[in-house]
Parts: sequence; structure tokens; C-alpha cells
Amino acid sequence: MAWIANERRVPSEGIAGTAGRALGADATRVFLGRVYRLMALGLGVTGLVAMVVAGSPAALEFFVLNRGVFFLVIIAQLVTVVAFSAMVGRVSAGTATAMFFGYAALSGITFSSIFLTYTGASIASTFFVTAGAFAGLSVYGAVTKRDLSGVGSFAMMGLWGLILASVVNIFLGSSMLYWLTTFMGVVVFTGLAAYDTAKLKALAAQNDLSGAAGQRAALQGALMLYLDFINLFLMLLRIFGGRRRD
Repeated sequence: MAWIANERRVPSEGIAGTAGRALGADATRVFLGRVYRLMALGLGVTGLVAMVVAGSPAALEFFVLNRGVFFLVIIAQLVTVVAFSAMVGRVSAGTATAMFFGYAALSGITFSSIFLTYTGASIASTFFVTAGAFAGLSVYGAVTKRDLSGVGSFAMMGLWGLILASVVNIFLGSSMLYWLTTFMGVVVFTGLAAYDTAKLKALAAQNDLSGAAGQRAALQGALMLYLDFINLFLMLLRIFGGRRRD
């Protein structure tokens, strides 16, 4: 009933109050648009690097089939994302942008390995399924009036459980646990996609996100949604991906 009470106060606020809310809504749309453009560009960089590496036998041999180099790239990914999260509020917007796209490029190198396991057609079809689902979840997160903090808490607990179960399964090699973490991952990242969008909308509504501070905040949001998308895609690829036979 709170939203009804708020709507009933609109006439008494006059033109200034209505215009203030309109400006706030415009600022939120601008911020979310920036976040999604950055996320899309990050995904584009990842996809382009993955296809270039996968299409080059020499690059595949060096980056993917060479276990030592491959694990170094994974370590570089982890270092970059941790450094970005820790430093994004202190570095310049240009440095933060470089770190974001650097992480996306490193992810592209590791992502090239999926072309060795799955067919190109199934990768493409799963990507479009993920994009459609993610778009729907993002729209829901952006327009819903519901408080999604409970969904976020549940998803975060599920994420920690997913990480723990995945680490344990490295040693167990259980197919049952593999599929359990797969379906659990779909649920977790579905919830996070909607929750993170709602959280970014609230952030934009409550803060002035113009200038360099806004660019850094948009990069943080873009990375958050990028990770939701990538992980949802990987989980769906496990389910729908057609494996190569050669």
C-alpha cells in the first residue's frame, strides 16, 4: 500500500516535485543505459577474443592446450577482478575502464576452450537463449516494485554453496554433483540477474552518478551484470550445449 500513498501525494507536491521525480527517473535510465552498454561491450570483447583464439591453432596451442599458460591466464583473471573491485573507487575512470575491458579480454582467452568441447551452433543458440532470458530478468528487476533483497540473500547463499560444491567436485568427479551444481547455478544466477538490476536502479535513484564517479559506478555495475550473464550462459551451455565428436 505504500506506493498508493506515494501516488496520492503527487498532486500536493506541485510541478516542482513532479519534475524532480521525472529528472530522477531520467538519471536512472541514463545510468542503467550506460551500465548495459558497457556490459554489452565487455561481452563483445570476450566473444571476439574467444573466437580469434579458437580460430587460430597456434593461439589455441599456446593459450589453451599449454596448461601452464592457461592457468596463468586464469590467475591473471582473478587478480584483475579482485584489483578492480578493490581499487575502482580510487583510480581514474580511464584506468577502471582499462581494467574492465582487460578482464573481458582475459575471459575471452579462457572462453576459447569451450569451442574445443561444444559445437559452434550450440554455443550460438545457447548465447541467444541466455540473452533473451537475461533481458527478461533485467526488465523485471528494473520495473518491479517488490523488494528483491530476500532474493539477493538467497542467491548469495546459493552462490557460496555452488562454489564450495564445485571445488569439492574437482576431487570427487561426481556426475550427480556436476548436474546438481549446474541446475543450482541456473537458479542462483537467474536470481542475481534480477536482484543486481534492482540494486543498480536503487543506487542510481539515491545518488548523483554524473561525471567520473558515475562512470566508475557504471563499470562496477557492468562487471556485476557481466558476471551474472557469463555464469548463467555457462550453466545453460552445460544443459543445452551439443558436444563435439571430433
